Amino acid sequence: MSGENRNESGRLGRGRGFKHALTGMLSAAGILCGAALAVEVDGVRIPDRAVVGKTELVLNGAGMRHKLMAVPVYVGALYLTARKKSAAEVLADAGPKRILMHVVIEELTARELTASLNDAIEANHIPAEITLIQKRLTDLNRMMNSIGILKRGGIVTIDFLPRTGTRITVEGVERITIPGNDFFRSLLKIWIGAKPVDGRLRAALLGGS
Repeated sequence: MSGENRNESGRLGRGRGFKHALTGMLSAAGILCGAALAVEVDGVRIPDRAVVGKTELVLNGAGMRHKLMAVPVYVGALYLTARKKSAAEVLADAGPKRILMHVVIEELTARELTASLNDAIEANHIPAEITLIQKRLTDLNRMMNSIGILKRGGIVTIDFLPRTGTRITVEGVERITIPGNDFFRSLLKIWIGAKPVDGRLRAALLGGS
């Protein structure tokens, strides 16, 4: 091989080596960036993506729900088709959504959970609005109360699927689907309404700290 060919071969080899190194660096950076998008709340790791129906959603925010201002109850997370910063934007969005609750307290009775959710619904709606969803709310309460007790690590997901309604899954089992866009919007106000169940959780779900 001539000296010129050897030099050319060396340059090609170094070029390939540089490309491989660059590809490795970019891949590592991509992995790190992807990991950074996930959130950990008090040791509970919340995925940065979720699929509802056939639509991939992104994590908008996650935080801890406390009772009596100090006792951790569950980690809540909100997933949307695209990130939003205001409650008005989220409530106006007609796309698929997910609310996730990951229980962190030793035991959470279903009756305690439904009582808390019902109180927040009443606080964020006028009586006429509650009348419109009362039967569906009763169906939800009946289903939730049938669960009995949610143990630490238990997961409840509340999904909104356009043209289908609100699908609630407990511990991986689909329990009920409730029709109506208005019903899911009413449930959302539990966490991001003007009088939320937990103000700090509201801020976290809307992308704050």
